[in-house]
Amino acid sequence: MMFVPGSHKDGRIDSDQTFERVPEYGRLSADAVGSPYTNETINGLIEKNGKATVVDPGDADVVDNFLIEENLKLENILITHHHFDHTGGVQKLKDSYGCNVYGPHDSPFNGVDIKLKENDKISIHDYLFKIIEIPGHTLDHIAYYSQEQNILFCGDTLFSGGCGRIFEGTPSQMYESISKLSHLDVSTKIYCGHEYTQSNLNFALKVEPNNDNLVKYKNKIDKKRLNNEISLPTSLGLEKDINPFLRSHVLEIKESIKDIAKINNPTDFETFSSVRSLKDNS
Repeated sequence: MMFVPGSHKDGRIDSDQTFERVPEYGRLSADAVGSPYTNETINGLIEKNGKATVVDPGDADVVDNFLIEENLKLENILITHHHFDHTGGVQKLKDSYGCNVYGPHDSPFNGVDIKLKENDKISIHDYLFKIIEIPGHTLDHIAYYSQEQNILFCGDTLFSGGCGRIFEGTPSQMYESISKLSHLDVSTKIYCGHEYTQSNLNFALKVEPNNDNLVKYKNKIDKKRLNNEISLPTSLGLEKDINPFLRSHVLEIKESIKDIAKINNPTDFETFSSVRSLKDNS
C-alpha cells in the first residue's frame, strides 16, 4: 500500500510538492509518501508486480510522476465520491494509461466505467474488496473494504479523529454510515482522503478533554506533523478510543454538547449530530 498525496489550498489542487519516504504499514505496505502540507488530499495506491491502482486521484501529475519514478503501470482507478479533489486527475490518467475507473453507481461524476453499489465485490491485483455505501458527506459516497487484507478506503467519511462535513446527505445518513464502518474489525487499517488529523484532535479535546488516550495520541501526532510526517493510516480500534464521532455514547461528550443539543440525556444520534454541528461552526 502506498500513499500518494496531492494537496489543495483554497479549493485548488497543488502538485508543486516534495515527497518524503515514511515507514511501512503492515504486510500490504510498500511505501508511503508524505507531504509537507498540513491538510493535503491523500490518494491511496495499491501496487503488485509493477501494476498499480490509485484511489481518488485529485491531481494527475502527482500520481503520474510517482508512477514514473517507481516504474509502475496504472491499471485501475477507484473513486469514493464525486468531489473534484478526488476526481480531478481521473480523465488525464485514463487518457495516459487506458485504465479502468471504478466508482459509485449513482455518481454525478460521469467518468466511471464500472459502477458499484452496496455489497458488490471487485478483485484488484488479487485483493478482494467489498463495496460499502456510506452516504452523508455526499449522496454517492462508497468505501472499499478488504476483509482479507484488513484495509478500508473510506474517502471523506471517516478521518482520524473526525468525520467528513455533511454536504449532500443528512446527519442521520452520516451517523448510519459511521456506525456501519464501526462494526468492521478493530484492526482494520483506515486510509482516508485527507491529512486532517491534527486539527481534528484539537477539536476532539474540546468535547472530551479528560480522555487520556486522546491526549497521548494528540501529543504523538503533534510531533509527527512537526517533522512533516504523515499520520495515516489509522486503525478502527484507535479511532474508537479517540474519535468523538465514534464515541457519541460517552457521557463526557454528551455533557459537553448539552447546551447545543438543548436536550437532557441526548441520544447517541443527537450527540453525534450536535458534535458535527459544533465542529462545523468552530
